[in-house]
Amino acid sequence: MFRALFRALPGKVSNGLTATYFTVSAWATVGFRGAHSVSQSDTYPKMKVHILPALSDNYMYLIVDEATKEAAIVDPVEPDKVVRAVSQEGVKLTSVLTTHHHWDHAGGNANLVKQVPGLTVYGGDDRIDALTKKVSHGDKFSIGQLNVKCLFTPCHTAGHICYFVESPGNTPAVFTGDTLFIGGCGRFFEGTPDQMHKALIDTLGNLPPETKVYCGHEYTVANLKFAQHVEPDNQHIQSKISWSQQKRSKQEPTVPSTIGEEKLFNPFMRVIEPSILKHANTQDSIKAMEFVRREKDSFKA
Repeated sequence: MFRALFRALPGKVSNGLTATYFTVSAWATVGFRGAHSVSQSDTYPKMKVHILPALSDNYMYLIVDEATKEAAIVDPVEPDKVVRAVSQEGVKLTSVLTTHHHWDHAGGNANLVKQVPGLTVYGGDDRIDALTKKVSHGDKFSIGQLNVKCLFTPCHTAGHICYFVESPGNTPAVFTGDTLFIGGCGRFFEGTPDQMHKALIDTLGNLPPETKVYCGHEYTVANLKFAQHVEPDNQHIQSKISWSQQKRSKQEPTVPSTIGEEKLFNPFMRVIEPSILKHANTQDSIKAMEFVRREKDSFKA
């Protein structure tokens, strides 16, 4: 096994916000070769987040409480990769955090439960494979000493849950599945514009601005090209596109961003801004949400 270790340098991210200083480890093992991105680990004061690429553009996340070495996995669509990562890190996997029932997120649950008996499988939808604990908005549980709060964000699917993870003295993080992407949001398959408006503006938008955003897919460059179409004069978008293209040229993930960053360049989190309302030719931010999503559905860069 080859393991390359490197450390993030102090500085500014593309939009001028202060970068988080963390250690990153990139694995190049047989199991991860050929993936869409290298696997890396973000280390915070009390938590590690291992970014595990899956399928053609999905991300799974292994969340580790540093104090107890207890771990949870988000959307383990490729369970064999999860089991290898758990073994490599020497942690105890106790739970599965499922964001929604779609196969590319929940399709590995049953297999993983067979390989790691006794797992608690959380989710907000009865259609989720191997579900053992159905959760609702505001429900709380823990991963070791890390506190998890469930955020109900229906629209992409009717039972979509985002997971907000925090503990005193730690950088907060939210695992957003297909509700919030870097620079974008999920399609409205089972919901309405007002539901996505509530999910992005009222629910996720009210999290602390420093909250790290770990989304379900590597869609960033395409999302930002659309954002540039919506707001061609937004310099935060220009900078983020350049940064993202550099990351992707090296097969590095563009996750995480932060809630504060998303409010600067994500058109779906900016529907309350005059520039987006003008683009949508309305003063109603819910109508703007509907307009921008419909436009994105047919957009070609």
